[in-house]
Amino acid sequence: MGRLEEKVAVVTGAASGIGAATARRVAAEGAHTVVADLNLDGAKAVTEEIREAGGSATAVLVDLGDIESVRAMVDAAVEAYGGLDILHNNAAATHLAAHQDLAVVEADPAVWDDTMRINLRGTMVAIQAAVAHMIARGGGSVINTSSTSGVAGDLRNPAYGASKAAIINLTQYVATQYGKQGVRCNAIAPGFIVTPVSTGSAHGAIREAMLRHHLTPRLGQPEDVAAAVVFLASDEAAFVTGHTLYVDGGLSAHQPYVADLRDA
Repeated sequence: MGRLEEKVAVVTGAASGIGAATARRVAAEGAHTVVADLNLDGAKAVTEEIREAGGSATAVLVDLGDIESVRAMVDAAVEAYGGLDILHNNAAATHLAAHQDLAVVEADPAVWDDTMRINLRGTMVAIQAAVAHMIARGGGSVINTSSTSGVAGDLRNPAYGASKAAIINLTQYVATQYGKQGVRCNAIAPGFIVTPVSTGSAHGAIREAMLRHHLTPRLGQPEDVAAAVVFLASDEAAFVTGHTLYVDGGLSAHQPYVADLRDA
């Protein structure tokens, strides 16, 4: 039996990248999986892969910027499978981060508003819709995707970073307020993960610079994050809540001059 046998899971942003890898892994561990994304065709393709591998999955269209769409996603999971045990809030406004999230002095307030509406409010509304269903099942696990960008400054994407910092704090609030009712809430902070989005926005020189500052001999893959999600969703993490798990190859673990000293 898998670690998530007969659980019901919702994964957002599941049409590609980290979300797709997580949906596949969660389903492989035995969960009935709602593959939710704004890209419904992509979600359907991942759903078909899961079914062909013997898993149980349903594709659902969700727009994290639309409150009713987020609530409908949770309702669809409950209607399809009778309840909800796991919510992985993974989707984010990566299209804004890639092209419109400028340095603070140059920032467009509308882009900040859209980033917070999708990344932060969308996560909150999904949790809001899910918690009562989890409590009704005796508890559940919420896993929010934050980022190492949420714990340190960078040369770009301040709106994205600020939203991801807020997700870490929201995670702690949810863990605090609903832990006694059996709902655990944790965050994952990925570092540089090789996905179609990151590959498109980071050319070879940037990737080499990132690898230089990792403590591991390779960069992260979506499956690395998926494995962490499964652990936090499973009973193996029953005593873990309010925690942020860094899945970053040690990128945030060391002094900023370590790579230079290593080369010297």
